[in-house]
Amino acid sequence: MSPDERSFEALGVTRQFINAMDDMGYGPPTDIQWQALPRMRSGQDLIGVAQTGTGKTAAFVLPMLMRLKFAQGDAPRAVILEPTKELVIQTSRHVQMLAKYTDLRCAALYGGSGTHQQREDLRSGQDIIVATPGRLMDFYLKGDLILKKLQVLVLDEADRMMDMGFMHQLRSILEVIPVKRQNLLFSATFNERVEELSHEFLEFPTKVEVTPSATPAETIDQYLVELPNFKSKLAYLEGLLAKEEFDRVIVFCRTKDRADRVHRFLDRKVEGGVKVIHSNKGQNTRINAFKDFQDGTLRVLVATDVSARGIDVANVSHVVNFDIPRMREDYTHRIGRTGRALNQGEAISLMDPSEVYFVNQIEELIGGRIERIPLPDDFQEEEFLPGEKKELARELDRQKQKLNPDYKGAFHERKKKSKKKLRKRR
Repeated sequence: MSPDERSFEALGVTRQFINAMDDMGYGPPTDIQWQALPRMRSGQDLIGVAQTGTGKTAAFVLPMLMRLKFAQGDAPRAVILEPTKELVIQTSRHVQMLAKYTDLRCAALYGGSGTHQQREDLRSGQDIIVATPGRLMDFYLKGDLILKKLQVLVLDEADRMMDMGFMHQLRSILEVIPVKRQNLLFSATFNERVEELSHEFLEFPTKVEVTPSATPAETIDQYLVELPNFKSKLAYLEGLLAKEEFDRVIVFCRTKDRADRVHRFLDRKVEGGVKVIHSNKGQNTRINAFKDFQDGTLRVLVATDVSARGIDVANVSHVVNFDIPRMREDYTHRIGRTGRALNQGEAISLMDPSEVYFVNQIEELIGGRIERIPLPDDFQEEEFLPGEKKELARELDRQKQKLNPDYKGAFHERKKKSKKKLRKRR
């Protein structure tokens, strides 16, 4: 059956949820929804490997809502675990929108804000909890949260949970929840650590993989531009954002400091509004930036990897990797912010000489070469920042030492020679 011939009615989704999806602008079921919903409705444990933007949130939320049906008691019957507070907020909103025509209740538990309101939400009774692992256990250990009625556990973004070191907290949760429950694990990639997690949490799961693990969505055009240094990247980025088609853009940076510097530059140069989000920004600042970006009042969002995890915004026109991610799996997560729900998107990565190693790792993972595009004829390369050449040389040495532990490094040799000269002078 072609995607256009599919329907949520054929999957047995009931009218109140179809009405909610109509309000949200849903089209026909995506691949992950079409394959996963029937298996989850039958009560099976399931592993879903699907890229960001393929509709995986609805794939696990819909059967959960259909199972719970209506509000009941005070203790939650379903828990969705997310790696970041931003993703908790996004997912809880998604649950509330899909449950619009029911009386099902959903609360979000996350750190970085006071506990009073979240505690009040729990005391008023909830059917579904969306939480970060740490905050969930905090409320449980203080006696504010009862988990003995739990029927469904969802581990979302499981690969990111492993990257962020949540295994200890997840095992603590495993010890306090009922043995008899349905377990659902969703991940953009399925590496060894995610497989280990699935062995601990799931019982004889069915695996649904709608695309090969870590393969970018077909709706995303990917390009790579070679540039010598930081300031040249800024100049090239300014040129990109001068084009009208770059109307809703996420710019990814490797560190908080680099994100701040890129933001300061773009804020002076670019029209349409620019904001930056990272872990040093306050919770309200980040939430407001998300909202402005979703509403279309903000044109450019500069972000680090962790802070942008879970951004679910329709019609992101472009993703720009100002820095190449050091963890190759992050590339798939980053560019998955565009080309969502079968819309066409574009990802442009800016690479300096020290990042060739990481691009090679990414291309090995995705099983293909990213198309290189030449610099415009009139583009002027910028000068290096003080100390930037040395840092690039150090990074190249580190990469060569990874490949060959006996390699001492060009930077190491220069340091030795300078010490010899110093001794001779003495």
